Amino acid sequence: MNKAIQKALNEQIVAEFSAAYLYLAMSAHFEEQNFNGFARWMRSQSEEEAQHAMRLYRYLLERGGHVELGEVVAPPKDLGTPLEIFTAARDHERAVTKSIHAIYELARSNKDYATEIELQWFVTEQVEEESSAELAVEQLTRAEGDISALMLLDHQFGQRDEG
Repeated sequence: MNKAIQKALNEQIVAEFSAAYLYLAMSAHFEEQNFNGFARWMRSQSEEEAQHAMRLYRYLLERGGHVELGEVVAPPKDLGTPLEIFTAARDHERAVTKSIHAIYELARSNKDYATEIELQWFVTEQVEEESSAELAVEQLTRAEGDISALMLLDHQFGQRDEG
């Protein structure tokens, strides 16, 4: 495997684990605030991100690459309101999309067709991730200042399947 691609995939593994940690912190924050539905949504998101990291981990090993785990970024301590938190989650997903696209382009320029194919799953997944986060931001924006609407959204977000 090309060393630059291997390095980029290792960095993405760390980014995915960092995202899992971020979403877990968001989940804990919501649970502490008794927003159990938002907490469940974020916990599910955290689990998905860890699964994404492991998918890349396994892929690297299957290709004979070397997995080099780096430092997981600590989440911020002050997370804010539900709207601020979901806006941060949406912005984070947009950054992940850019990262995946950059690795995809690197694979393409190096004619690493297997990595292109593997990353296609991530490209498609990011469309769903961004859409889901954007919908949450739109709904929370509409609910801003209305505790009844916020509680209804908390309940609805809690219907998300875990794991």
